[in-house]
Amino acid sequence: MRFAVIDLGTNTFHLLIAEGVDQILYKTTVPVFLGEGRINQNMIIPEAMERGIRTLGQFKATIDNYKVDTIKAVATSAVRSAENGQEFVAKAAEIGIHIEVITGEAEAGYIFSGVMATGLIKQTTLVMDIGGGSTEFIICNPEKALWKKSYNVGAARLMQAYFHSDPLSDTEHQSVIDHLHNTLPDLKEACAQYKPSLLVGSAGAFESFAALLNDGNEIGEVASAGLDIDRYKAISKRLIHSTHSERANMKGLISLRVDMIVIAAIITDYILEQLNIQQLSLSTYDLKMGVLAGLLDDCL
Repeated sequence: MRFAVIDLGTNTFHLLIAEGVDQILYKTTVPVFLGEGRINQNMIIPEAMERGIRTLGQFKATIDNYKVDTIKAVATSAVRSAENGQEFVAKAAEIGIHIEVITGEAEAGYIFSGVMATGLIKQTTLVMDIGGGSTEFIICNPEKALWKKSYNVGAARLMQAYFHSDPLSDTEHQSVIDHLHNTLPDLKEACAQYKPSLLVGSAGAFESFAALLNDGNEIGEVASAGLDIDRYKAISKRLIHSTHSERANMKGLISLRVDMIVIAAIITDYILEQLNIQQLSLSTYDLKMGVLAGLLDDCL
């Protein structure tokens, strides 16, 4: 069986074609910026909708070339929160891509499945996936997910709301922290109960952190990697206080994350500090790998 997984994120669309978790035939990531401009007004603007449908058309051509047996397309925060999200879903169906708009809890569940496939979870762990529209948190151990929740504190959402200076001002920085403080009290309560000792960042910004910690070089085709927490904190401080131009010239920082990496660093710093977690790792497996794992399970 040959599977195609499409992950329609707020910033990027991902296509994965595989015959198994270890048999990836094709993968690509396209910056679509579906949440551009009005994500906090729950609207997909016409230009973003056009980019999204055009990208899905390209994905469909690739899927057809690979003679895929099963396609599963899932849409997350930008589509599920948009008043015109169903218009986007309908346009996609016209070109043969049938989208499932998943809940935040389902999104967290897929992320958990993806991270579990790395074999990284050997202790009580907090998994965090910083998306453009939402951020998912999962507390888990090697046996199961203990607690999970999705919050509308994605990097694009917070950037549009608070990040208007270059570099980020102290006032804006504090506004993001205050927003996190007001939004995440139940996460802190859950962590006080389960006491995770490791923070695992799922793909996205954490792949950029890993590259910056590796002299700007990608870490290669690995499922997971440990990140030195003290060196991460130094990189984070540099990112938060840098200008757009300075970040654009940092080797290892792709253009789509040049500004959103600042918000991702603030969120990560907040979690490490508030929960007093002293270990940090990257999982390159994320939602799309969790969706693939589910499709494979269904075939057993």
